[in-house]
Amino acid sequence: MKKLTALTLALALGLSLLAGCAGGGNDSAPADTGDSAATEPADTGDAAEPEAPADTAPADDAAAPAENTGVMTHDEYIAAAIDDPVVIETYVQATQAWWDDSITVYGQSPDGAYFIYNMVCSEEDAAKLVPGTKIRVTGFKTEWSGEVEVAEGATFEFVDDGDTFIAEPTDVTGLLGTDELIDHQNEYVSFKGLTVEKIEYKNGTPGDDIYVTLGYNGASYEFCVELYLTDVNTPVYITVGELAEGDVVDIEGFLYWYEGVNTHITGITKAA
Repeated sequence: MKKLTALTLALALGLSLLAGCAGGGNDSAPADTGDSAATEPADTGDAAEPEAPADTAPADDAAAPAENTGVMTHDEYIAAAIDDPVVIETYVQATQAWWDDSITVYGQSPDGAYFIYNMVCSEEDAAKLVPGTKIRVTGFKTEWSGEVEVAEGATFEFVDDGDTFIAEPTDVTGLLGTDELIDHQNEYVSFKGLTVEKIEYKNGTPGDDIYVTLGYNGASYEFCVELYLTDVNTPVYITVGELAEGDVVDIEGFLYWYEGVNTHITGITKAA
């Protein structure tokens, strides 16, 4: 009996130990799995690196040009359709007299020229629109009797980037009578050796615009002394008023267009 009892107790103890080992293995497995899920590779710098390109310099560089995408080159302005919205940057070459919160600007850049008609402008800002001043103009492209211009009501802002530009006159005498002349529309130009055919005041007497008909190579061309650009007290207005038929002159001015070339005269020299 003692042997049987001892054997029974021994068997019971063995089964108990066997069950304890099996239970220990099952309990330890989840602990090991949890430890592996929180292992170091999941938090390493290598795993986080793919997010870095979002803050890299190339992304910033790609966005930067958007600041100026609205500003057109002169070629883009010419290609735009009539009545299209336009944004241009140009340098003031001259202005007509300020009136009623608006001013007309003759603008030119190295790549081309613009006529900006009755741009919205305070009297204080008008005084700052001296030759060479850079401005950004926002408005609409329009055309009137052949003259392509920025329409009345355009707005502007000064561009203070240190740049300035004053155009030298381009001699276009040889282009008179050709289709290529209009390619220089609104530019500051010069003509040499033209002959006076007729001088006529707009209202018949001094005090308003002067219409000047000049001849070259057997053809006649219309020019104008624009009162709001060169008033009655300027040397241009006075000199033109004293010209006589047959006088030979050299002229500088802005190549305005009205049913053909109609340059606004800013300088005139009578041949000896």
